[in-house]
Amino acid sequence: MSDIDDIDRQLVDGLLADGRASANELAESVGIATATATKRIRALEDAGIIDGYRAEVDYEAFGFAVTAVFRLDVAGDGLGAVVDDLRETGHMIGVYEVTGGDDVVAIGKFEDTDALNAQIKDVLTHSRVEAVSTNVVLETVCEHDPIALATEE
Repeated sequence: MSDIDDIDRQLVDGLLADGRASANELAESVGIATATATKRIRALEDAGIIDGYRAEVDYEAFGFAVTAVFRLDVAGDGLGAVVDDLRETGHMIGVYEVTGGDDVVAIGKFEDTDALNAQIKDVLTHSRVEAVSTNVVLETVCEHDPIALATEE
């Protein structure tokens, strides 16, 4: 799919606001026929522009009371192994290869500070990690908020 127009953007905005919205509801909000909305959404999915639908979860309700941000310096060619290991911990909700003073930034959710401490110790013992800096999040201001894609008129 080469040309994404404002109708597509509005449809995606609708899905970002409510991933369970029906094609009929999306069509009505955009001002197009339901069949057109269905066809466009399917094309966006087929092109990989929409790659899935996910539930937003309150991790704290499941006992993950601590959020932490990790900044890592990685030695040589170890970046791939480090980010793979972080992904596999079962605690990271985001792992990013970055520019600047750090090589990796990761965000994790933990049951308590003991679990966080165990993760920090595990990361520090990775043979390719040279340094780790960790910040505990005191308050989450926003998380997973969608960015509006449609142009404003």
